[in-house]
Amino acid sequence: MNRLILGAAALAVAFVGTEVRASVTVIGGGLAEACSKAALSGKTNIRLEAPCTEALDTEMLDSRDRAGTFVNRGVLKMRRMDWTGATKDFDEAARIKPDLGEAYVNRGAVSIGQHRYADSLADLNKGLALGVEEPAKVYFNRALAYEGLDDAKSAYFDYQKAVELSPDWDAPKNELIRFHVQRKE
Repeated sequence: MNRLILGAAALAVAFVGTEVRASVTVIGGGLAEACSKAALSGKTNIRLEAPCTEALDTEMLDSRDRAGTFVNRGVLKMRRMDWTGATKDFDEAARIKPDLGEAYVNRGAVSIGQHRYADSLADLNKGLALGVEEPAKVYFNRALAYEGLDDAKSAYFDYQKAVELSPDWDAPKNELIRFHVQRKE
């Protein structure tokens, strides 16, 4: 009987710098769309949160766009490692629209950023089950969580799934380089 043995070299980068965020695209103009673009930008400036807050305070948004705006503001807070503020926004997004996978995925990313890997798995799995715009990012995050839990086999398979879903994305490919796969008889 063959067994697959996996080993991974220690992560060379801190988890906080590598988790991937899932934003929600909001269109139609206005401040909510500006918030969406800010979340997609990858920038960390606290001033980028202002359009999000103003959109939530002043714009008439349907439940999806309102929840998405909370997710996007949470993403901006998470980039600054404002874990508490980000979690509050993701919790509110999930309350408004319980079927918005990105709310759970990002809450899971906060747990990874806080090195609470086991806690992240329920949210990441729920986000995957609900569906997200970029599932490869969820598999990547879940692989990070599994590595934090010293589960190299599960991490390996999730990095592989991320590559399968997004073959042009280098991040999971770069992580897979660290793994050594050996068959044992």
